[in-house]
Amino acid sequence: MNDDALHHKRKMQKRQQLQKTIVASKREEKGLLMVHTGTGKGKSTAAFGLLFRHLSYGFKSVVIQFIKAPEWKTGEQRMVEFFPDLLEWHTLGKGFTWNTQDKQKDIESCQAAWSLALDYLNREDISLVVLDELNIALRYNYLDPDQIIRDLQQRPKMQHVVITGRNASQKLIDAADMVTEMKLIKHPFNAGIKAQKGIEY
Repeated sequence: MNDDALHHKRKMQKRQQLQKTIVASKREEKGLLMVHTGTGKGKSTAAFGLLFRHLSYGFKSVVIQFIKAPEWKTGEQRMVEFFPDLLEWHTLGKGFTWNTQDKQKDIESCQAAWSLALDYLNREDISLVVLDELNIALRYNYLDPDQIIRDLQQRPKMQHVVITGRNASQKLIDAADMVTEMKLIKHPFNAGIKAQKGIEY
């Protein structure tokens, strides 16, 4: 073994020991409140990746979509066909706010979606709840953020929740265990490429 390889090996051995020490110090288990926000693509996509991982272990999960309309047929919704005993999916929005142009109807649909979400947030058998685009509903004050956070804090101890959407409120960020911001660097739409099946929906 040459000097460079030996140096690398010793460096990685030290790193390995450090990692073992760090991992061994983490002992708590709890349901996580996770937030995916930011201007970049991938917030919901990352949540659905987590959902797919969850389902692969046989954990019951539910998706509640705010803002997005039921007539939008997306590839990820088809996961219900493959996991009928593990996954429930509810798309309860009315569409983009600039298309609905009806604030009261948007508020009512978000309130109905949250009422349904509460049913699942009180169930011990539901391991993961995805609240897709809830950040948008909170941004436009369609729901009371203080009440939402109180409700989330009262869920079962081991239940995980992931919330998606741009412009997450600071209150929600403060309450979360994990916050990831997707940053837009480059998007094909800006180059004239339309949304494509299997990528955007």
